Amino acid sequence: MTGKPDALWDGPERPALLHTLIIGAGRAGRALARDLRDDESHGLHPIGFLDDAKGTRDAEGTDRPVPPRLGTLADLPRLLDEHAADAVVLAIPGLPTQRVRELTSTVIAAGAVVRHLPWYAAALAREATASDLLPLDVRALIDGPEPYVVSPEVKEIVTGKRVLVTGAGGALGAELCRQLHAFNPDRLFLLGGEKPSRSLLADVWGEEPATDLLDRDEADRTFRDLRPEVVFHAAGLRHPAILERRPSQGVTANVLSTDNLVRAAARHGTERFVRLSTDADPASMLGASHRAAEAVVLGAAQKIDRTGGTSGTTTAGKTSKTGKSGKKHRAETVFATVRIGDVLDARDSLLTVLAHEIRAGGPVAVTHPEAARCFATVEEAVALTLEAARMATGGEIYTLGLPEPMRVTEVVSRFTRQYRLPEVPIRYVGQRQSSKALEQGRTIPTAHPQIFTTPDHADSAEDARLPERLDKIYKAAAKNRDPKVRQMLLSLAKSTT
Repeated sequence: MTGKPDALWDGPERPALLHTLIIGAGRAGRALARDLRDDESHGLHPIGFLDDAKGTRDAEGTDRPVPPRLGTLADLPRLLDEHAADAVVLAIPGLPTQRVRELTSTVIAAGAVVRHLPWYAAALAREATASDLLPLDVRALIDGPEPYVVSPEVKEIVTGKRVLVTGAGGALGAELCRQLHAFNPDRLFLLGGEKPSRSLLADVWGEEPATDLLDRDEADRTFRDLRPEVVFHAAGLRHPAILERRPSQGVTANVLSTDNLVRAAARHGTERFVRLSTDADPASMLGASHRAAEAVVLGAAQKIDRTGGTSGTTTAGKTSKTGKSGKKHRAETVFATVRIGDVLDARDSLLTVLAHEIRAGGPVAVTHPEAARCFATVEEAVALTLEAARMATGGEIYTLGLPEPMRVTEVVSRFTRQYRLPEVPIRYVGQRQSSKALEQGRTIPTAHPQIFTTPDHADSAEDARLPERLDKIYKAAAKNRDPKVRQMLLSLAKSTT
């Protein structure tokens, strides 16, 4: 049944609310319609559904009415015009990327705005709410692939385990928590960084211990009390401009915090420790600090290898050590790092910087007209991180096989179109030398087609000097001696390349 939008919808309508069409009349779409009707603070007034599914009902048999089904997705252009719609909500989380792009283009061409549900909304153990809506479909900006679905095998390292995630207040940490929660950990600890959002806490029911990651004794006490079996270290400072000005902050936030957690994990029997890195280009302070943190994680793994035996992965995904006598000892910690690359929708990413520069009136700074990057969405990066964590046996530095490079200027153009903004001026600031292209050529395939490892650059002499070099860097950073920190951090990062 189809009809006029207000025929079955008696909710109050105010001029301040945007007339909204909802694509998807399933469970998620109807839950959204009810929530938008009950809470006008979101500024959206549902006027009807579009859905291709046959037999979609116009009412659910409750005393709370829902808008009518007005037509199919093919009717979108006509319905946008007929009902003077101001906004469209995409309430089908698994909608193919190409279809999302087509619908988004149609909506923008009609002068309306787009809101959408992220793909993980379908997996939540609750109904979708208006708070779940996102204002931008990031995959449509970068021609991203279909959302990657984590393999069931990840449950081997998560289900029934005590799992700790640092940086849960950020985009990466929050997404980690959501995807981990789907595998039913015994307990999920949300540690460090900003306070997690209310919507995240509603999704994952995580515990929030208060711990200063920069205090070694406090980090140790936290691991002693919580006894985490699996740790994902996603906290850190990733703002390039800040780190270039204040490399001391990069040392404390990215290197010292990792060092403290690695020590605590090894001391208290953590089974698996995975650190998330972003920019690994040692020419920048951001990349250099991540390289130094990677050296800390790799050093811990190599220390385990030197203290006895060889690694072997059991069917449960745990790593046991076999000594010279052939006897198995207590499982040691599996330490690994995953370089997730350029995550488009993470904090301090291109989109964050872009939005800030547009609000300031522009221009948008781009290194070069042909500058291109291999972008990933936070959902994709986290899903592949979980796969890499499952594969790890100790000492790996993983990189992700991201989509083909895309010109930054094209991302800027699509961003402004989705937000119905005028084209912004672009200022080209020159092109910096980078080692990223070289790094992509020095990767080794794994059993997973989208996950690679980097060659082992282990140097026993450098490994032996690492604790001493780190101690000197920490002391200089504590005194905010940025020129000295810059020099020492670059030297350390290049020695691990």
